[in-house]
Amino acid sequence: MRDSTQYDVVVIGTGAGGGTLAHRLAPSGKRVLILERGDYLPRERDNWDSTAVFVKGKYRAPEFWLDQHGKEFPPEVNYYVGGNTKFYGAALFRLRPEDFGELRHHDGVSPAWPIRYEDLEPYYTQAEHLYRVHGRHGEDPWEGPCSDQYAYPPVEHEPRIQQLSDDLEKRGLHPFHLPIGVDLTQDERGGASHFSACIRCDRVDGFPCLVRGKSDAQVICVEPALRHPNVEMITNARVTRLETDPTGRTVTAVVAQLPGDEETRFSAEVVVVACGAVNSAALLLASANDRHPDGLANGSGVVGRHYMRHNNLALMAVSKEPNDTRFQKTLALHDWYLGADDWDHPLGGIQMLGKSDADQIHGEAPRWAGTVAPDMPFEVLAHHAVDFWLCGEDLPRPDNRVTLDGDGRIHLALDETNNIEGLTRLRHKLQQMLGHLGMHEHRLLSHSIYLHKGMPIGATAHQAGTVRFGADPATSALDTHCKAHDMDNLYVVDTSFFPSIGAVNPSLTAIANALRVGDHLVERLS
Repeated sequence: MRDSTQYDVVVIGTGAGGGTLAHRLAPSGKRVLILERGDYLPRERDNWDSTAVFVKGKYRAPEFWLDQHGKEFPPEVNYYVGGNTKFYGAALFRLRPEDFGELRHHDGVSPAWPIRYEDLEPYYTQAEHLYRVHGRHGEDPWEGPCSDQYAYPPVEHEPRIQQLSDDLEKRGLHPFHLPIGVDLTQDERGGASHFSACIRCDRVDGFPCLVRGKSDAQVICVEPALRHPNVEMITNARVTRLETDPTGRTVTAVVAQLPGDEETRFSAEVVVVACGAVNSAALLLASANDRHPDGLANGSGVVGRHYMRHNNLALMAVSKEPNDTRFQKTLALHDWYLGADDWDHPLGGIQMLGKSDADQIHGEAPRWAGTVAPDMPFEVLAHHAVDFWLCGEDLPRPDNRVTLDGDGRIHLALDETNNIEGLTRLRHKLQQMLGHLGMHEHRLLSHSIYLHKGMPIGATAHQAGTVRFGADPATSALDTHCKAHDMDNLYVVDTSFFPSIGAVNPSLTAIANALRVGDHLVERLS
């Protein structure tokens, strides 16, 4: 074992939380060390190959977790610089103002946050500008107040999606341009200009971007941060535990396993955990000691509990006319986000998925077709498919949790029936409209977020809530600055801090919060 240099801040993880925080800290001049479990994702043709990405899972971490029954499953996690943002769909929504308050659902209560929408709003704007989010505030009647317009115009709909938007408006609904983070410059026809990094292809959703046109944390934050001489990064550094001083109040060492099985300690004035909600909780639990017998930051007993991941459904409709759309992820609908005329509880939101192709549909056919073969060839089905993503809120149940066994293996317990009635009603709302929108329902794909194979519990792309923040140390692990209540220098800035998850993709909220915590740390360190 060798010891390392003292740093001002050690950031563990390079995703939406950790990568963004490092970017915020970089101009401060403080010595920042970033530890990344993986390496840079290789740039190769397979980045855009459906079989490699979805069917073979080439870039997915080669590990298995265990469910509450002890059965193994492959989680949808990726250990690369940029974290899961390398594969996300870059849909960067704000939570609604109502999501920050207590919301009553069919199966229980979504708890209030210890901060308000207004507290995070300036950081939402900064996050949107930083991650090059394209959109138009004001189109969605249910969004919160915005202090500034998006810095980039919305990604224009292609003809079939424009027709869908027009048809939804004719039915009295309020479709809006989906806010998406891409480095896109559009020409007068809405296509990618000659100088645009993004080429408006059909590989945005679930694929790593081969041309660096997607706003992932590596491209937007980590690489710019590393241009500062005070910031360095070590890849292939798996952090195994955190050590404290005898009082248990201060993290004195970050212990990481480096290539060659070399165990190294790193120390810093401030230690920030941003490994993803499951792995962050696992790291804190694995760091138990005499002063913290149940794990670090766990005086309340909530670390690992209240795991959330959204209630999601992919619905593939078949258009009566061919759907030649390539960049399909441009439209969203929130008319029933908080309720409906026939339902007093929130239903959730609808957005477009990336355009499916024949290989994706073929690879997932056993999941959605059962023993019945599709009634048309996969190539024809893909050519007519219009792909929707339905997102409902998952409630933070204490028994939905992360634990470790004696060998340090991750166990993830999840009630997959938690608060699904709202999502079921949302699906019915969409199904009832399909015939009026020039489509009919072909199959409902009840599977993971990016059409992967695997058990539903493996859909961990929207994981959140395992190290929740709050004002009361008895019921939360972190304070409102995301510092552990019972420790002086330990912070958590990924989606672990969420007390509730709303019904939109969590990435922008993680990014905005990382900027907010970053400002706090700059002030603390100065």
